[in-house]
Amino acid sequence: FILMLSLTLGTMITITSNHWVTAWAGLEINTLAIIPLISKSHHPRAIEAATKYFLTQATASALMLFSSMTNAWSSGQWDITQLTNPPSCLLLTAAIAIKLGLTPFHFWFPEVLQGSSLTTALLLSTAMKFPPTTILLLTSHSLNPTLLSTMAIMSIALGGWMGLNQTQTRKILAFSSISHLGWMTTIITYNPKLTLLTFYLYSLMTTSIFLSMNSTNTLKLSTLMTSWTKAPMLNTTLMLTLLSLAGLPPLTGFLPKWLIIQELTKQEMTTTATIISMLSLLGLFFYLRLTYCSTITLPPNSSNKMKQWSIKKPVNTLTPTL
Repeated sequence: FILMLSLTLGTMITITSNHWVTAWAGLEINTLAIIPLISKSHHPRAIEAATKYFLTQATASALMLFSSMTNAWSSGQWDITQLTNPPSCLLLTAAIAIKLGLTPFHFWFPEVLQGSSLTTALLLSTAMKFPPTTILLLTSHSLNPTLLSTMAIMSIALGGWMGLNQTQTRKILAFSSISHLGWMTTIITYNPKLTLLTFYLYSLMTTSIFLSMNSTNTLKLSTLMTSWTKAPMLNTTLMLTLLSLAGLPPLTGFLPKWLIIQELTKQEMTTTATIISMLSLLGLFFYLRLTYCSTITLPPNSSNKMKQWSIKKPVNTLTPTL
């Protein structure tokens, strides 16, 4: 209860603050509150995840504080919206990218999610991304749009590409998160409200997926294939939410992607819009694979070897005695 209260408090402090030091303090409270939740199981993998999370977040916080100090030194302003020093802008972009797990600072995120429980992974994918996104929104007018667009395209590409060969559901959702953050970052300098809409809808759909998987204890694709026996209706919801997250037209997830592409076209960034649209097909592939698995259908398999449905009988090595 205390940890959850601290998480809420840290988030509220960061999103309501107008001063760099209070925003930084809120992020630190968040980090310190989530670490015990990650390492709760005392499994070596969980301890490793907690250590990785602490080191990356501490580095990002230090960079953010250094960026704000440099800016205050040159301009005499501690206001978040008054970011005018170019080196400070670059440092802040790097710090927020590490906090969010944007490419090329994404390496920690899939590993940390894999070492956490599904409920903690849900918090890391949604609630913990909200404070850094808020800071990015407040400073978006000062940041370099070319740098943000490059990082966004790289994130969408890597999120789609790396998710293709994963068999662990938490890692698939981690790469899905990286890809969606790319979509949010693409549009942030042109239409910040659209970024918020995308984040809200992404959080809603991801919460639904994580809670569905948590109730059936689905950690791998192989267990997802048999989870329909535990809760058939839940699996139907999971299937629809996965397709929505993929951005298929009749569903909710299509709306933010459509609006982002429309806004980019208005800003005469047709090339960027085309690239991210094509790259989202990579994500669609692994979402469809998850959907196939959740509806007990064989996913499209590129290998020649068919999946063995029957369990192979153990070979008797003992020679019969006469």
